[in-house]
Amino acid sequence: MSDDKIKVYGTTWCPDCVRAKRVLTDKAVTFEWIDISNDEKARSYVEKVNNGNRSVPTIVFPDGSVLVEPSNRTLEDKLASLKKV
Repeated sequence: MSDDKIKVYGTTWCPDCVRAKRVLTDKAVTFEWIDISNDEKARSYVEKVNNGNRSVPTIVFPDGSVLVEPSNRTLEDKLASLKKV
């Protein structure tokens, strides 16, 4: 697992997760998919970051920032800001 890769915590049944993965794929962004349905440690992490809630997608960026359930626009803006660094 690389620290310079975006990590997307989600579930296969979550439409917002599918949408976020599509945005990342369309922008040719490499990311690590982590299904919290099958990973207890990942599920605990998501709950910790989201005040006890299993809010997905929870997206963690290499700069340490986190977006939870972002809109397409918010996610695209974040990706654009990463390229400027």
